Amino acid sequence: MKSSVSVVIPVFNRRRQLRDAVISVVEQTVPIHELFVVDDGSEDDLSEVRELLESHGYAFIRQENKGVAAARNNGAARATGHYLAFLDSDDRWLPQKIEQQLEYLSTFPQLRACQCSEIWYRGGVRVNPKKYHRMPDGEAFEPSLERCVISPSAIMLERSLFAEIGEFDERLKVCEDYEYWLRLTAKHQVGLVGRELVEKFGGHPDQLSRSRPVMDRFRVFALVKLIAETELTPVQLDLCIAELVRKCEIVATGAEKRDRWYGAMFIELGQAAAGAAGSPQAEIALLLEPFRDELLDALE
Repeated sequence: MKSSVSVVIPVFNRRRQLRDAVISVVEQTVPIHELFVVDDGSEDDLSEVRELLESHGYAFIRQENKGVAAARNNGAARATGHYLAFLDSDDRWLPQKIEQQLEYLSTFPQLRACQCSEIWYRGGVRVNPKKYHRMPDGEAFEPSLERCVISPSAIMLERSLFAEIGEFDERLKVCEDYEYWLRLTAKHQVGLVGRELVEKFGGHPDQLSRSRPVMDRFRVFALVKLIAETELTPVQLDLCIAELVRKCEIVATGAEKRDRWYGAMFIELGQAAAGAAGSPQAEIALLLEPFRDELLDALE
């Protein structure tokens, strides 16, 4: 059925938040086709949430600790719905989230993905997103280069589109969503339902974005990978190179302050990218290829 939606919630610990997330899916105003909670090797006892899931006919999947990208991929591989939606374990959906997105995609059948606005909380207090966090409506590639402007908890996309784009990159323990949205938005528009239908909670100690310093290291890897593996338009390529150079400068500066070994490598990479600007994409990819293994080492 074209209205069927499969939902994937990856989780590591977060027993209390997970229960709230699951309930927010169960209480949607349209029935969910299936829900997969993928436990990424949690140390918490999640048996209570598992019982709740199974009482509604939904699935609890246990895997060894591999990271959020692997957990999302695990759930997505089992999905059978027409659409695929993700929900982070520390976020919640408002009851009409899926209904509103289904209506939106029915109204705009040329789109294969859409997201919705969010209500943000930090430390339990509601906060307003900055202007640079504003979600785009339609073309989203350029704003996605600087930072994530697509939210995993807010997006819904055709499952066939997820298969076309490919899985989340499991080598990335953070910024795996940034890397994925670049691949998605390079080829497809993402619509925006202009209603706040997700409650997003931040500021807690186990937030993934707090687990790795100098996050732009991961984004640099994502940009180099994008140039190597995704066919870009000339305009997209120019934008990508400019952002790559900028992020290399940021990482090199941060590495110098923290006395990290990889600072010189990011300086060299940024210089190589800047010097290659205007060249064909295949030549740029070949020039940057030797940096990929070093970049992976710098992510540890």
